[in-house]
Amino acid sequence: MIRDNHPLPVINAATPDERGQTPVVAAPRDGPSARVRKMVDDHYDAVWRSLRFFGVPDEAAEDFAQQVFCVAARKLQEILPGAERSFLLSTAWRAAAESRRAARRRPAVSEGDVEALEAPLPSPEQLLDTKRARAVLQSVLAAMDPDLRVIFVLYEIEELTLPEVAAAIGIPLGTATSRLRRARDAFQRIVRRRNAAVNVPPRGSRP
Repeated sequence: MIRDNHPLPVINAATPDERGQTPVVAAPRDGPSARVRKMVDDHYDAVWRSLRFFGVPDEAAEDFAQQVFCVAARKLQEILPGAERSFLLSTAWRAAAESRRAARRRPAVSEGDVEALEAPLPSPEQLLDTKRARAVLQSVLAAMDPDLRVIFVLYEIEELTLPEVAAAIGIPLGTATSRLRRARDAFQRIVRRRNAAVNVPPRGSRP
């Protein structure tokens, strides 16, 4: 959910279908399987969602999510109790960054994405809290600088604290605070620009 004291503008979007059921991620045989299983049960949705927001294609998100939990299983003794979510999301961010470096170019925008840009407007709460308009939200995030996007996703969407965000991505707290402010500004600029483009009247139409 977006933080209440920082409302964001409405964005043109549609309501895409939700993801299917969470797949089973097997814990390594030599790890404490109960803790790994609990991490999967508690945090799989957040990891999958964050991977998509970080730019991992939909068809690859489940594979990447499984890799994230495999990393967590291997490093289980290094994860302090209560820090599981932060560790998993920071691992997801690193996995997504590697994916972007390997991709070379982004996939073309699908017809469904174009239709979503022309559909009715949800509220910011519907956009960021009820999972509506996921495709358009992802397109807005994809237009942001990656360093700003990760701050925005972890703080505004996944609701980590700023100290948790700073620790997760390895930057000073002051830098995280500055980037969050810039990320909010960038998000609003992109939304305003896209709303303006969608609302431009056709040529020849009367004012």
